[in-house]
Amino acid sequence: MKKQLWSTLMLCTLGLMGCGIEDPPSTNPPVDTGPKYNTAAKLNAALVGKTLVMTGADVPSHPNGYDEDVNYGQATQCYKSVTMKVEGEQLYKVTSALGTLRDAPKVLDRGTCDHDAVSGQLEFTSTTVLLENVKDDGTCFDVTYTFPGGVVQEGRGVLSQDGKTLKLELFFTTQATGHRCASGAPGASGVTLQGKPFTGNAVQTYTLQ
Repeated sequence: MKKQLWSTLMLCTLGLMGCGIEDPPSTNPPVDTGPKYNTAAKLNAALVGKTLVMTGADVPSHPNGYDEDVNYGQATQCYKSVTMKVEGEQLYKVTSALGTLRDAPKVLDRGTCDHDAVSGQLEFTSTTVLLENVKDDGTCFDVTYTFPGGVVQEGRGVLSQDGKTLKLELFFTTQATGHRCASGAPGASGVTLQGKPFTGNAVQTYTLQ
């Protein structure tokens, strides 16, 4: 009997037969390998408390859909940088450092945006921010920013899966069509601006800090 028990233990140890002992259940939680930012709640959690900075080559040629090199009066879109401090889901504090538009003295004149020559600063604080229609794969969400005075920006965005880069393609409300996720991710073709095909680059790129 002792010889049989010893033989059984040896076979068990060598893995040549079952030992009758099951492996203990894992205490490690399951790893979520899916998209990290595919709900509004996940997006808000990632953005609140962060400072978003756009500067240099991350400033598009057509912010809000308008050529940075054209004189649009008070609506001229020549920027050095834009900083957004996200202090709450509805509270975005936006500071825009304006560049200098050169050689375009009259409205609708075309000149050159000098990004490095700061000509002034604008500050806005959002009254509401709406993130909706978030894609299940995390590749796009619709966004609407509302500011005092009836200023509304709307469009689409995407947060990179490493949580470091936010891209926003924005236009002033009622001016564009085809600029939501139903028509594609930020930068997709098919946008019209004031009834005409839009061919510029309106995708703003922000680094999260």
